[in-house]
Amino acid sequence: MTNLDPTGLYEELGAKPVVNAIGSLTLLGGSTPPPEVKEAMDAAESAYVPMTELQERAGAFIAGLVGVPAAYVTSGAGSALTLATAALMAGDDDGKIQQLPDTDGMKDEILIQRRGRYWYDRCLELAGARLVEFGSPDGATADDLARAIGPKTAAVHCLVQEELPDPAALPLEEVLRVAGEAGVPVTVDAAGQIYPLENIGKYVRMGAAFQCVATKYIGAPQSTGLALGTEEMIRKLSLQTFASYEGRRVRGVGRPQKVDRQEVLGAVAAVKRWMSLNHEDRLAGDEQRSRAILDRVAGLPGVDAALIDNVVGHNAFGVRIRADAGVTGVSLPEVVDRLKAGEPPIWTRVRPGEDWMDVHVFGLAPGQEALVADRLARELGG
Repeated sequence: MTNLDPTGLYEELGAKPVVNAIGSLTLLGGSTPPPEVKEAMDAAESAYVPMTELQERAGAFIAGLVGVPAAYVTSGAGSALTLATAALMAGDDDGKIQQLPDTDGMKDEILIQRRGRYWYDRCLELAGARLVEFGSPDGATADDLARAIGPKTAAVHCLVQEELPDPAALPLEEVLRVAGEAGVPVTVDAAGQIYPLENIGKYVRMGAAFQCVATKYIGAPQSTGLALGTEEMIRKLSLQTFASYEGRRVRGVGRPQKVDRQEVLGAVAAVKRWMSLNHEDRLAGDEQRSRAILDRVAGLPGVDAALIDNVVGHNAFGVRIRADAGVTGVSLPEVVDRLKAGEPPIWTRVRPGEDWMDVHVFGLAPGQEALVADRLARELGG
């Protein structure tokens, strides 16, 4: 084929493009980089550069933008978690770096609240660490954490979702206090905490040794993320990476998690853009597009639709839909299947254990909100 129409390129491969009404989803490609990011990535192709030097310079630049001591561009937030865990166990000991994922002779236990377990804590185990739970399904106390800290404890790990606070969990402030008194570092998965802007780096400034950010949420390629932390933590993290593997010829576990120079500059451009963006305009646009969907489905018989007005984190605004299948004649999981089977396919989802569907505009191209609204209304009986 002779044109560069992306839809045509996908179809040449037999891969069918879909309309993304879920949001920033890894399974669908994560993000659509804006022009500034694409331009930076294109410019990066004009020259080669030593990756160790580029990572150091890019990290220092990003750290200055977000107000933390140090930063490093990784191949996604999950990679940042794995590299941070390796750094906590092996540090700057080259023998231990090459020994991982065999952790014999190292502190290799990462403490995590029992009710704080989540899908992506698997990334912590990839370097060889063992997750040790404290507390109960009903919550955790400072005493629970203090009792759990032992001679094999390498760190305490927390997931932070400020838009979905867990009132029964031990607050991060208390985790930092107890761990600090015991001389144990704290790591924070804050992958989606990209707004308000102060959340990018906030947990490091509070006293955590490390926090990660998924830069797909701010328009970088989905294959990039940020490790933010203390200078010591990020220095040791850098020793576990692909650049160290090749540059220092030390075989760390991070070798498969390569980031290209285009991706590094794309992440830099995305952070620079995000920190200077007019977020009032961004949020107003998201709200307007969400209301266009809401107005189309609200009031349909058997349908309860409401605006998601959250602006914290990575999923600003959206529409939450519940439906009485006895009235609409179709369940929400059936609506999901029908939307996927339509032309063009529209991807939505109903998560296990939930009786509602959240529709987001993050991944919609301009004008696609009208398409999504019409198809939803049709499937729900409107």
